[in-house]
Amino acid sequence: MQTVVSGIRPTGNLHLGNYFGAVKNFLRMQEEYNCYFFIADYHSLTTHPTPSDLHVNVKQVLAEYLACGLDPEKATIYIQSDVPAIAEMSLLMSMNAYLGELERTTSFKDKARKQPENVNAGLLTYPVLMACDILIHHADKVPVGKDQEQNLEMTRKFAGRFNHLYKQEYFKIPQSFNYGEALVKIPGLDGSGKMGKSEGNGIYLVDDPKTLQKKVMKAVTDSGPTEPNAPLTEPIQNLFTLMEVVSTPDTLQFFKDKYASCEIRYGDLKKQLAEDIIKFNTPIREKIEDIKNNDVYLNKVVTMGREKAQANAEKTVKEIREIIGIKRF
Repeated sequence: MQTVVSGIRPTGNLHLGNYFGAVKNFLRMQEEYNCYFFIADYHSLTTHPTPSDLHVNVKQVLAEYLACGLDPEKATIYIQSDVPAIAEMSLLMSMNAYLGELERTTSFKDKARKQPENVNAGLLTYPVLMACDILIHHADKVPVGKDQEQNLEMTRKFAGRFNHLYKQEYFKIPQSFNYGEALVKIPGLDGSGKMGKSEGNGIYLVDDPKTLQKKVMKAVTDSGPTEPNAPLTEPIQNLFTLMEVVSTPDTLQFFKDKYASCEIRYGDLKKQLAEDIIKFNTPIREKIEDIKNNDVYLNKVVTMGREKAQANAEKTVKEIREIIGIKRF
């Protein structure tokens, strides 16, 4: 069985974009692959979260993962910092990563521009730590979005460089993975761009019905079609894209027909969309609250995940040390 590895930073609540763009595929993957899903709390330290925020966010994301259907009996679900071998491997692998290539990565340049007062070494070596997250479990496949494709390519480069330097094919060269289908891109409510945690345009899995309705009713639209079968403008296409994932096909077609005939009323469209999002969201939101309040269960999950992930990681680091030449006399 091939191995799949994926992580998420605990920097905010999961939104519909996370669910339909990633988590929904994870539910399928855990049935078909040897999966490692982790919460990347080491990665989140590059933005210097407060200790209380970090702890709360890790717990929240874990509860949301489980509420969405990730199963600790089928996949290894763990917290990155619970596996110290990852940090040791990151140190070892950083010796074969070069300053110039790290400075040229898009993620580093973007972060350095957005937080010029906090251009820390962790931002620079982010691709090394990400590579270790993947390589430590000898992943065959990694589900990544477009913004992480370059970092996955760095992972492939580091793996190949290690193999070449020590003259053996130790690491697999992991491949990007999305079931051969285009990744689902869920748009935000601001009329353009994808839904994101930091853009303020998200619909979160923890949002209550009142909040959801308020958000949807404020979604950006246009002045309406002026002639039959007019092309959809981006804000309206975004609303239809959201409707595609939460509404029935008949509902979606009804409003598309109304748009094509210039009879659409955006208030009705938003009201229906809000109802359908609430219907989809409510069972997940209720599960999140139940799981988040069950510390016994959460501790059981992370303990199980830590034991499985650490055993595999320690084996990899032990072998790497021997390959490098770090051995006892």
